[in-house]
Amino acid sequence: MNSNAVDADEAGPAGRPVNRTVLSVPPELADQQLIARMGIEITSWDADRMVGTMPVAGNRQPFGWLHGGANAVLAETLGSLAAGMHVAPRGAVAGLELSCTHHRPARSGLVTGICTPLHRGDRVVTYQVEITDSRGRLTCTARLTCLIGKR
Repeated sequence: MNSNAVDADEAGPAGRPVNRTVLSVPPELADQQLIARMGIEITSWDADRMVGTMPVAGNRQPFGWLHGGANAVLAETLGSLAAGMHVAPRGAVAGLELSCTHHRPARSGLVTGICTPLHRGDRVVTYQVEITDSRGRLTCTARLTCLIGKR
């Protein structure tokens, strides 16, 4: 899946329905999304696991490695979408804290982030995101905490 809108009745991975309010943006804002500019693709999603990829090319720091801020963008994207699924269809999400530990540089190819819940409460959710390089080596571990509200 990319940043384009998804039809409300479209089935996602494993045949589960896709929630349009979580995985889409208004058409007039589609080209302004950071995930599109960074090449992030959501490849798998459900309530317990959100997976996305991002290319190293185009997201490098001056020394040629993947920028640490790009890791943060991937982690926050996956965690925020997961939190959105937790409160969908009638809820709101706001990030409270993001921490990233960078273990090794990613130099080329794609990195893959796998987001899993650590805590899903009524007001606060916390997710862990493990990012690996194209060789499967851990490059970054991130933790995102979001405030959630149901409308």
